[in-house]
Amino acid sequence: MAEGLKLEIVSPERLVLSQQATAVTVPGTEGYFTVMAGHAPFMTTLRTGFITVTGDAGAPAVFFVRGGFADVSPEGLTILAEESVPFAEMGQDDLQARIRTAEQTLAAANTPEERTFAQEVVSGLLNLAQEASYLNGAHAN
Repeated sequence: MAEGLKLEIVSPERLVLSQQATAVTVPGTEGYFTVMAGHAPFMTTLRTGFITVTGDAGAPAVFFVRGGFADVSPEGLTILAEESVPFAEMGQDDLQARIRTAEQTLAAANTPEERTFAQEVVSGLLNLAQEASYLNGAHAN
């Protein structure tokens, strides 16, 4: 394998990214973790958050991810995301619309299980909005 870590981010719609990276920071369900070349193999689930890809040159690339799995193997890091888009394509209006929709779902929840799940989604999106305000000097459009 060439110097660095082979990274692929895949969503149901498309291959979001396929490139070599020096480090990738990923939002695992137990917290953020960073993967570099030679990392021990493991698999984990992802929470809603941001993936930060550090390459050889330029500023790190940032991608929004909503759930999925991360698989670290000797071949590299594969992220199978429920949804993933470059952060530059995701504006503040889009994020606020997602929050409003999640809040409406929470208000309409009928069972304790539905309310718990909907509350987790709302909380995750609110945390994501807070994180977004720190990325690229409050980059979210």
